[in-house]
Amino acid sequence: MINWRIHDESRHNALKTFSQLTLQEELGDYADKIKVIGRWHDLVGFTGVAIVETEDINAINNWLLKWNHIVDASATPVLDDEETRETGRAIG
Repeated sequence: MINWRIHDESRHNALKTFSQLTLQEELGDYADKIKVIGRWHDLVGFTGVAIVETEDINAINNWLLKWNHIVDASATPVLDDEETRETGRAIG
């Protein structure tokens, strides 16, 4: 799970840059290593959240570093319901 907040002074520039990206340009940042499940934007607060899947944490780091001049972001590992149940069943 990726959470982000766009720097106050970069808000309109970030939105303009993002809105002008083609799908091909965006996928070029991560397509072979990261699957985006969904992404939601709070345009009033200039924050957002994305749910992604990857086997390569460095791919997440590299993707986020490309944006960190205008965005503060955090990446938190999360599990779906079945993965959580598996983990729970593994507890003695």
